[in-house]
Amino acid sequence: MKKDIHPDYHYVVFRDRSADYTFLTRSTATSERTIEWEDGNTYPVVDVDVSSASHPFYTGKSRLMDTTGAVDKFNRRYGRKQG
Repeated sequence: MKKDIHPDYHYVVFRDRSADYTFLTRSTATSERTIEWEDGNTYPVVDVDVSSASHPFYTGKSRLMDTTGAVDKFNRRYGRKQG
């Protein structure tokens, strides 16, 4: 491997606030914010919107979406004209 062309690979904490779930892994992601981990060390923390703890595919919980409004809007816009 060539020297000095690869990004810094270090420990980072990823935090999913919606599921109150955090995990420590190695990544090239960086952050100005830090968190003190269970081992007493301080690591950069990256907030994520979805993780395996909150994704419907992994949790088996589907989100209920109101499609009635979307269907009615579609029919009003593109549906056949009655009359």
